[in-house]
Amino acid sequence: MKTLAVRLYGRNDLRLDSFELPRIKDDEILADIVSDSICMSSHKAAIQGEDHKRVPSDVAKNPIIIGHEFCGTILEVGARWKEKFQPGRRYSIQPAMNVPGRELEAPGYSFRTIGGAATRIIIPREVMEMDCLLPYDGDAFFKASLSEPVSCIIGGCNTQYHYKLGEYTHTSGIVAGGRMAILAGAGPMGLGAIDYALNGPRQPSVLVVTDIDNARLSRAESVFSVGEARRRGVELKYLNTASGDAVAAMMGCVGGAGYDDVFVYAPVPALIEQASRILGFNGCLNFFAGPSKKEFFASINFYDVHYMGHHVVGSSGGNTADMREALDLMGRNKLNPAVMITHVGGLDCVVETTLNLPKIPGGKKLVYTNISMPLTALDDLPKLGETDPVMAELAAITKANNGLWSAEAEKYLLAHAKPIAGAAA
Repeated sequence: MKTLAVRLYGRNDLRLDSFELPRIKDDEILADIVSDSICMSSHKAAIQGEDHKRVPSDVAKNPIIIGHEFCGTILEVGARWKEKFQPGRRYSIQPAMNVPGRELEAPGYSFRTIGGAATRIIIPREVMEMDCLLPYDGDAFFKASLSEPVSCIIGGCNTQYHYKLGEYTHTSGIVAGGRMAILAGAGPMGLGAIDYALNGPRQPSVLVVTDIDNARLSRAESVFSVGEARRRGVELKYLNTASGDAVAAMMGCVGGAGYDDVFVYAPVPALIEQASRILGFNGCLNFFAGPSKKEFFASINFYDVHYMGHHVVGSSGGNTADMREALDLMGRNKLNPAVMITHVGGLDCVVETTLNLPKIPGGKKLVYTNISMPLTALDDLPKLGETDPVMAELAAITKANNGLWSAEAEKYLLAHAKPIAGAAA
C-alpha cells in the first residue's frame, strides 16, 4: 500500500516522498492519518538531524517520518491485537513510549513507518505493548491531534509540587485556590495552559498571564475573557511586560504576596529570573519551554531557595495518563484546543512550514495530510474568500465560532479541499 509522507534524511533535509508500505505483521496495525499538528520539537529535529537525541544516526540511509501530534482511523489490525482494536476506530498516539532500554525512541522521530506527516502508517508493536495507542471518541480529528501538546500542559501542572513547613511529603499539582502566573503565556501552548487552568480539575484563585506582544494578549483575552474567568472563580489578569518593571507589575497583581506556581513558557533567561523573583513561600518554578541549545543558563535567587523554600522543576512532556485525561476532557468539550490553532494547511506545506516554524507568527499549525493546501492563516480566510468559495465558507464558519477552528470547519474542509496527489492506495 502506498503512502505519502514527509521524511527526514539529515540536518535541514526534509522531503515529501511517495513510497510503498510493507504488509503489516501480526503484531502491527495499519492506519490512516487525517490530521497532524506541527510541533516546535519537529523543527528542532529537522534542523539537528542525526544530532537530535531521538533521531537515529543512520537517518540518511533510513529516513524517518516526522510528526508526532496526529489522529486518524485504524484500517487493518494484525492478529495479535484483534481483540483490543477494531478497524474504523479513531485513535491518537502517545509518542513518549518509554520502551525499556529505548526510552528516547518515539513516533515522529525514530521510526520509518510511523509519523504524523503521512497519509498512511504502520503502527509498530511497541506502541501497543506500551499502551500508547489510545482510542478517541471526540467530534473532530484536530482535537486528538492536539491531545499530545495538551497532555504536555497537563503534565507540567502535575510536575508541580509543594510541601508543608516541617513535613517532608510533597504534594503534586498546582495549588488549588493559589496564585499562578504563566510567563510568555499568550502563545499557542500558553493559551492551552490558560484553558486547562480555568477548566481543568484544579483552579487557582488568581491567574496572571504575561507577554510582550499586545496582539497576542488581545487574542488571548478575546478567547478567555476576564469576566468569564471571574464567573469561574478565577481573577484573570493579562500583562504586557515589554517595558517597565515586570516584577513589580506582577507582584502588584497579588498584593506583593508572591506566587505559588509560576510557569515559564519561553526559553528566555530574563523570564526565568523574573519567575524566581515573584515566587512566594514554597513557590514552584516550572521551566516548561525547551531550549534548543544545551548551553542554557539563567540566574535564580538561592537565598530564597534556602529561606523561602523556592524550588525549580522542568517538564518536557506528558505521560499516557495525562494524554488520556486530555482526550477525555476534549471529548467532553471541557477543553477546546482550537484556541491554539492559527493556521491550517495540507501535507504539501509541511516541509517549508517545519523548517521555518520559528519565523511564522501565530500559534499551532494544523495539517490535514490527505489534502493539498498552502499553509493558511485563519485571519486570512476572509481575504482569500473573495476569490475562493471554499475559503469564503471557512471564513464564515470560523467567524461564527469567535474566529476559532472547529469541528464544523474541519468537516467542511475535508469535504471540499483538493486531494493531495501521489497517495493512491
